[in-house]
Order: sequence, then C-alpha cells, then structure tokens
Amino acid sequence: MEFPVQVKINSNIAAMQAIVLAAGFGTRLRPYTTIRPKPLFPVVNRLLLHRLLSQLQACDCWPVVVNCHHLPEQIEEALKDWPEVRLQVEPEILGTGGALRQALDTMDNDPILVMNGDLYHDIDPEWVYHRHLLSKNDVTLALHDYPRFNTVRVGGDQVLDFSESAREDCLAFTGLHVVDPEVLERIALGRFHHIIDLYRELATGGRVGFCRTDGALWHDIGTPMDYLQLHARLLESAAAWRIEPSAHIGAQVELRGWGCVGAEAEIGSGAVLHDCVVWPGARVPSGIRARGAIITGHADVDQALWNQGERSA
Repeated sequence: MEFPVQVKINSNIAAMQAIVLAAGFGTRLRPYTTIRPKPLFPVVNRLLLHRLLSQLQACDCWPVVVNCHHLPEQIEEALKDWPEVRLQVEPEILGTGGALRQALDTMDNDPILVMNGDLYHDIDPEWVYHRHLLSKNDVTLALHDYPRFNTVRVGGDQVLDFSESAREDCLAFTGLHVVDPEVLERIALGRFHHIIDLYRELATGGRVGFCRTDGALWHDIGTPMDYLQLHARLLESAAAWRIEPSAHIGAQVELRGWGCVGAEAEIGSGAVLHDCVVWPGARVPSGIRARGAIITGHADVDQALWNQGERSA
C-alpha cells in the first residue's frame, strides 16, 4: 500500500511544534564534516536543513527549534533568513534526549515532533504528528522496512525493543518521532542523555507506538558514499547536471552522468567531471578528471583528491 506522503489532516486538537536535531559531529562523513555540519550539506544545491525547515513551514509548524553544537556559527548563519526559527546553542553536547529536555521549557505543553537534521526524506511530518495525537501512546516512532537499519522490534501496534544490530524481524527508525512533554520531564536538565535509552524503558511498559512510512522517499547521508548515492537517486534518471546561474564553467569542460555545481563555483577549462557534487564557492583546477567526487572548495579537504592525479572520468 502506498504511503500518502502529501495527504494533510486538518485538526484543531493541538498546534504542531518541532525540534530539528542538528548538533552532531557526523564522524562517518569526515573530513567533510570538519568544515561543515552535516545538516548544512547541500543536496541538489540546497542546504538539507533548509529543505527540512520548509517541510515544517508547509505544515504551519510553530514553534520550531534547531539545536547545534558542532560548528554552531555556521548553523546560526544558515538561519539568518529564518527569524521565526529558534536556535538552541549547546556549549556541551547534550545528546538527543538532553537536547529535547533543554528545549522543553521554551515550547508549548503539547507533543513535540522530533526530526533528525541529517536525513533526506519526503515523509509528511504532519501525518506522523496527527497519528500520534490519535493514539494513546507517550511516544510514536515513524518506522519503515529498510533492512540495512532494521533495529526496532515491533509487535502489533507497539514498539517492543531496540536491537544493537539489524534483524529480519525489525523495522528501521526514520528519525521522525513524536513525544509527549511529560516523557521529556523525566530527563535531567543540562545532562547528556540518549533518548533511545528512555524509549527502551518505556517500550517495556507498552507506551511506545509506531506508524509505517514505507512508501516515502528516505535516504541517509551518513557516509560520503551515501551522500553521493542520494544525488544519484535524485538526478540519475534524468542524467542531469544542476548548475547554479552564478557558477562559472570554463571552456571545453565535460560534465558527464549526473551532478551539481553550487553557487559561485568555478570549473576550470578542460576539466572532466562524472557523477560529482561541487559545493558552492568551490574551485576545480583546469584539466582535472574526477568521478564520484565531493568537491568542497576547501584546500585541505580537496587536496587529497587533486593529489590522486587523473582519475577515470
């Protein structure tokens, strides 16, 4: 059965509010996350965080809090044109649970939609939120069947437990969940806390439910390969390159397969790029040949790519 991604449910039960988690280090994406937080990675030339905020804006969601810790000044800069979004800077990283508890006192006394800031998806957050409101659960997780990440064991309409590794009898957590404020009050304020530890405890009492979102587009960008595969998924069918108008493409440049060139990027003459993502402001030297590359515009990251010399393109 196809998941109704675009279906909207009108309800006056409670106003929707949300927090987008954007504080993590993104260690599996190093060295790229040493220069840019993962929620600020461009996807088809648009910051992932901006796309997620637009999804919430389309649901008239308010308030929306974005937390940050790693490279917080970049998150703050990215939100300068989103004055309605509240920024929660964490000098010490608090983890998912600690971040939610920190935000609780600034939000209304209604359930809170939580969205991971490092996942690309077209799940309708309003649908998930209202599924929770119509349930009697303290927590509702949005789950789908994704064998690589199937770690949530379910039975009937309840979450039973969380596995340490993927299992055939489990579903995968999409990163979207809705939690009642009373649950978050159990977390110590200002302390690091992993929310799944609390959810595991609640699940033993039958207080964690779930909804299925199998028909929705969902893609993790946890590794460089995942990030490139997302672009392949979005662009490959059209064999298209998305090039921002302010980018400069030199003479005799060959752009093969799919790819993106961000704003004010420059591709030197004679370069050959195949299935590449070029970040805003990046400079690709003349004559370079690259395939399956992320080109950032930061010399200390890109130099390793250039040092490989000619790559098959």
